[in-house]
Amino acid sequence: MTDRRIRVRFAPSPTGPLHIGGVRTALYNYLFARHHGGTFILRIEDTDQARYVGGAEDYIMDSLEWAGIKVDEGVREGGPFAPYRQSDRKEIYHRYADELINRGDAYYAFDKAEELDRLRQEHESRGETFNYGCTTRMNMCNSLTLDQEAVKQRISTGEHYVVRYRMPDNEDIHFSDLIRGDIVVNTSTLDDKVLYKSDGMPTYHLANIVDDHLMEISHVIRGEEWLPSLPLHVMLYRSFGWEAPLFSHLPLLLKPTGKGKLSKRDGDKMGFPVFPLYWPYGETASGYREEGYFPEAFVNMLALLGWNPGTEQEIFTMDELIAAFTIERVGKSGSRFDPEKAKWFNTKYFQMKSNEELADLFMPIVKEKGFSPDASTLVKIISLVKERTGFVKELWHEADFFFVAPETYDPDVVRKRWNADSSLQMRELREVVAGVQPFTSEILEKTVKEWIVSGPYNTGTILNLFRLLLVGASRGPHLFDIAGLIGREETLRRIDDGISRLSS
Repeated sequence: MTDRRIRVRFAPSPTGPLHIGGVRTALYNYLFARHHGGTFILRIEDTDQARYVGGAEDYIMDSLEWAGIKVDEGVREGGPFAPYRQSDRKEIYHRYADELINRGDAYYAFDKAEELDRLRQEHESRGETFNYGCTTRMNMCNSLTLDQEAVKQRISTGEHYVVRYRMPDNEDIHFSDLIRGDIVVNTSTLDDKVLYKSDGMPTYHLANIVDDHLMEISHVIRGEEWLPSLPLHVMLYRSFGWEAPLFSHLPLLLKPTGKGKLSKRDGDKMGFPVFPLYWPYGETASGYREEGYFPEAFVNMLALLGWNPGTEQEIFTMDELIAAFTIERVGKSGSRFDPEKAKWFNTKYFQMKSNEELADLFMPIVKEKGFSPDASTLVKIISLVKERTGFVKELWHEADFFFVAPETYDPDVVRKRWNADSSLQMRELREVVAGVQPFTSEILEKTVKEWIVSGPYNTGTILNLFRLLLVGASRGPHLFDIAGLIGREETLRRIDDGISRLSS
């Protein structure tokens, strides 16, 4: 651990919806920062203007806000190192590209796209990969092969160029990763990456390094897809003479099968979201928020996809995650995403919420259906059906009969339970129900069961028929609790209606 103050950043590109793998990267950065009393920065890396998608930037920020990941410095929040959007910083990068050229660690390249494509195709036809680097650069059109005057003339006449990093020949680069340990890469296997373009925009590699340095980033925690870029980034820090941050490359989120990176296609195929919020642009996509997940359940689930607390504990508040999180307990291997486990987490958080909280969340759904119960009634209903689901949006299916009398009856139950004697039995039950005073669940249950015992009736038969008439099926909580809540008048009306419909 460095003695520098802890400053970490999440630096997504606004090229589409934020994948839950990206949210996990943001979460780990946030937990790390909070655990060490540091600063969490959101930087928008929009240097790839060709892939920029309108709305994506706000989507990123809204997703983090929904998840409870609080940004200390960023586009919306501001901060001492503003601006935090790279396209607003592009004037900064030119001088650093020039500095690398002046040091001899970078060079101008004027190669045409068509020529590079031709070389790639030639190499591919021989089963090889074209690499613009130490073995090929001296055969290309660049400032290493052209005289100084020719280079100046090409630039002054507006000819398109890029600035490439000059990777050293045959040198072992040693670097360390807090998750993966020590790594060695030989520069002869690396190409000369483009750092800057004549249109004034840097590539990810240059902008990323410059901004991390200027924003005093102490630790870079990012996905393992950036691991191949690490040798170049380490070399850039060396070229500039800057102290590099400490690096951690997070494991991939894998498909539910465990094979390959989790994608939107997997979610579409198996019916689960892979984005935090609904994505409304172009090819739309569902989100965890809209699917009814609580943000704290979503965060808890994500935290354990790659990080192991070292205990049997699975349910963590955000504060508990902050207290327990260490980068050393993040694994190297990919983490398989389990959509059923995601539902399990939401169910756990659902059950932990009070009946009053759930009633508040359920009320808009009930009103949308055309009903306006008082809050205390809805709280009672929640108390009866809460254990039967794990999502607010599923409560209506578990509680609809409290509001709507059945108009149809489950044919399987009717076939099994209703016979020639049923109408008479239910008419007798009606008379018993009508005389119950006071009409409460407890008194009703006691009275009905005493009547059943006193007559030639089977308890299971009577109670199953009673439920069929009240609910329309063999579902729902305690039968007498249902009757007690809908009241005497509605109970009698449903008995009458059911006898009439089923007898005909």
